[in-house]
Amino acid sequence: MMNDDIWGAARGALDRIAADRARRETIVSIASPEEAAAFRALAAPGAGRAIAEVVGDAERIFAHRVRMDHPRFYGFIPSPASPLSLVGELLASGYNAHAGSWMQSSGPAAIEQGLIAWLAERAGLPDSAGGLFVSGGSMANLTGLMLARDRMLPPEERHRGVAYVSTQTHSSVAKGLRVLGFLPEQIRKVAVDAERRLDIAALGEAIATDRAAGRAPFAVVASCGTTNTGSIDDLHAIADLAARERLWLHVDGAYGASVVLSGRHRALVDGLARADSLSWDAHKWLFQTYCCGMVLVRDRRHLLESFATSAEYLQDAAAGDETPNFWDYGVELTRPARAMKLWFTLQVMGERAVGEAIDHGFMLAETLAEALGERPHWRIVSPAQLGIVTFRYEPPGYDGSELDALNTAIARRMIDDNVAAPLTTRLDDAVVLRACTISPDATADDIRAMVAELDTRAQAIAAAIRA
Repeated sequence: MMNDDIWGAARGALDRIAADRARRETIVSIASPEEAAAFRALAAPGAGRAIAEVVGDAERIFAHRVRMDHPRFYGFIPSPASPLSLVGELLASGYNAHAGSWMQSSGPAAIEQGLIAWLAERAGLPDSAGGLFVSGGSMANLTGLMLARDRMLPPEERHRGVAYVSTQTHSSVAKGLRVLGFLPEQIRKVAVDAERRLDIAALGEAIATDRAAGRAPFAVVASCGTTNTGSIDDLHAIADLAARERLWLHVDGAYGASVVLSGRHRALVDGLARADSLSWDAHKWLFQTYCCGMVLVRDRRHLLESFATSAEYLQDAAAGDETPNFWDYGVELTRPARAMKLWFTLQVMGERAVGEAIDHGFMLAETLAEALGERPHWRIVSPAQLGIVTFRYEPPGYDGSELDALNTAIARRMIDDNVAAPLTTRLDDAVVLRACTISPDATADDIRAMVAELDTRAQAIAAAIRA
């Protein structure tokens, strides 16, 4: 195959991607059983085919997805990736640097080193801080928790170790603790308060109870932006308690840590400066394509103590403090130059524009709550915070199970009609609608229009239930 054919196909693929983003077609498209069967049959290679034909197949395959970057997708934590991130990813993939060692990628490694230092400074961490880019929050949480285990629990004490999370902590934290060898009974779920933040008094009581029972508390995980409601735990109070109890404080900031770049709301997350380790996803509120996360730690030496290894075949890639081998800072040996795509976006947009885009998400959530409040029978379950609102349609005369079914049907109808995609969650043992409004491409008018469409469908579905 000629190189000209390959580069021509690459240009064509980029044109198709640009056209797909511009069309903003079906928000949620799930392959039918027949389509999935056809794709599975297509997975195994046969004789070589024309590159244009394969690109066309790829386009049809990718058509069946949730468009997480669609301005009217409000489920989960969207990934409203900037086209700049795509260009940055294209550069990183095209140059294909092995970002494990300084020898193999001294240019990208210097950017990663400098960008980690800048992010740590923005989070308020000291000069001793460090970190690295990872695939996302799950790996960042695992990395921080491994440091907690290694620093706070001698090997012979690990069977007694207990880590504390809240009932709203992201599920990746418990998964990471299990990967590290902790049993379910060593993961203590603590209640939350009325604002769905980790209850400080309940945390203190749980620690005291475990110590009295001969267990070894070693870490507490605080949330900076829970997935359900966007709540931020009282980071300062938890840090004070962790210091008194000699516990490692890991903060899951995969979603909310980006607020440190906000011009208007940065004070909400100033407690991040107290963390021993911090997870942070750029593919959420820093507008990157997937697989771009960071883990920051208060003392970068702890990463080396937990992860550095040596082998005779690596002797030519020896490193120093100013010339780090990032494979000694985390799990991966082979790793891409993830930092480069975030660097590219930040360089083109500038810090101020990124902060304004984050502030825009706050404004959209506030607009949503205000618009819902203007219509009867809509109850705000959790207020607008960090770009997230939860709400529930509650017309009179319906019992709890009927209201659960009604709100589930409202979300389904919005998706089926391709109007917008708010999804559901459960709070206080009830089904509620939830919207995360962080797309820079969405407008306040879009939000108000969605509320009008929600209300129209809610009334129609409620009437049909009673018909």
